[in-house]
Amino acid sequence: MARVLLVAACALVDADGRVLLSKRPEGKALGGLWEFPGGKVKDGETPEEALVRELKEELGLDVEASCLAPFAFASENSGDFHLLMPLFVCRKWKGTARPLEGQDLAWARPNDFSRFEMPPADRPLAAQLRDLL
Repeated sequence: MARVLLVAACALVDADGRVLLSKRPEGKALGGLWEFPGGKVKDGETPEEALVRELKEELGLDVEASCLAPFAFASENSGDFHLLMPLFVCRKWKGTARPLEGQDLAWARPNDFSRFEMPPADRPLAAQLRDLL
């Protein structure tokens, strides 16, 4: 049985209804694909705590866990592991998103998500988010 990898992701939605997408650096797994920001949940962390940490580390944003609204999740067998990825929606944060890990960033309208090549786990979440927004 494959181990379960818990990764938390966040759809940061700005006042204009755009969502922040982050491009995975070349050389990393799924490099060059666009995804919702986030990362692995460490032992002893909740998904919300992981997102608060990851959004600070990757983007320089201060997010309160109470501003993260659970929205949907992806469950996908990725071969060596089974990915479980909850997606949270956040409309309130402090700071301006900056690419602190050298990644490209894009604010995209949900109807434009199809222009961004995404990892398999992100695609159904993007479609659900497009329907919500």
